Amino acid sequence: MAPPRRVVVSAPARANLLGNPSDQYGGSQISCSVPLRARVVLTAAAATRLATGGAECAVDGPRDLAPRGDPFDLARVVLAAGAELPGAHVAYESEIPLQSGLAGSTALVVALLFALARWRGAALSLHALAEEARRIEAEGLGVTCGFGDQYMAAFGGLAYLDFRGKAPRDDLARQPYATVEPLAGHVPALPFVLADTGVRHSSDRVHRPIRERWLAGEREVVSGYERVAELAREGKRALLAADWPRLGALMDENHAVQRGFGGSGESNERLIAAARGAGALGAKLAGAGQGGTIVALVDEAERGKVERALREAGASAVHRPAPVDGVRLEEA
Repeated sequence: MAPPRRVVVSAPARANLLGNPSDQYGGSQISCSVPLRARVVLTAAAATRLATGGAECAVDGPRDLAPRGDPFDLARVVLAAGAELPGAHVAYESEIPLQSGLAGSTALVVALLFALARWRGAALSLHALAEEARRIEAEGLGVTCGFGDQYMAAFGGLAYLDFRGKAPRDDLARQPYATVEPLAGHVPALPFVLADTGVRHSSDRVHRPIRERWLAGEREVVSGYERVAELAREGKRALLAADWPRLGALMDENHAVQRGFGGSGESNERLIAAARGAGALGAKLAGAGQGGTIVALVDEAERGKVERALREAGASAVHRPAPVDGVRLEEA
C-alpha cells in the first residue's frame, strides 16, 4: 500500500496534578492534558527532509541521523528507531513552550511516532506508542524520565495512572504496560491553575541526581517516593469526591517531598507562595522543577485573585488544564 500524500498529527501538553515523579519508580499519579499541542506534518517528497523553526535539514541516510546538538535531534532519534526513512518532508512545531515543565518534547516524540506509523501503514496501540516514546527519550535522547509524560501525550484527558511493576533498573521490554484510568467523566470540576515561571529548565538535570540516590537505595528517597505514590491513590478519592481541602493538603505534601530532595527552585517557590497567599488550597510542581510550571488548586470564587497574584509574582503565562484528546490524526 502506498503511503498517504500528507499526514498531520498532534499531541497535547500535560500537567501533573498529584503523584509525580513517582512514575519513575513504579508509583501512581493523576495528570491532566493541557490545551496546547505539538504538531507534525508529513508531506510526500522525493527525499527525507526535516523542518522546524524556519530551518530545514536533509537526511540522505543513516549517517545523517546521528545527534548533532541542534533542534533536529529529536526527529533524528525518532527516525533512527524506524525501519526505513520516509520519502517525506517532515515538519514539526509546537504551541507548548519547550523546557516549561509541560512535556513539550514528549508531545513531539509521540506525535512524530504516530505520524510515521500512519505513513508506513503500521498498527500501533496507544500503550505501545507510549512505551516506544519513553524508550526513545531514555535511550536515544539520554533523558532521565518516567512513563507519565508519554502515556499522557498518547491518551490525553484526565487520568489516574498506575505504574506498579515499572522501575528504571528493570528490563523495560518485560515490564507491564501502565494502567490508564480515565476520570474526566466522573469529576464535577477541574479547579486548577497552571503558572509558567518563565524559567526554562532541563528535567534531566533535576531528575538524574535524585534517580541516582534512589538507585543507590537511599532510604529517604525510596520511602519518599513510596509516599508520593500513596498520595496519588489517596488523591483519586479526594478528586472524585470533590474534597478540595483534602486534595490541596495532598498536593502540598507531594511538593514538600520533592522540594526536600532538591527538585524545586526559587522561581517555583515564589509562585507557589503567591498562589497560597492569594487563597489557593494547595500548590506544587506540575513538572520536574527548577523552573517550568507550577499547578495550584483554587476555589472558583478565588480563581481571578489567584491568577492575578501569580502574574504579579512573575508568571510568564497562566493556563488551565483540560481533558482534551491525546495524540490524534488531524489529516490524512
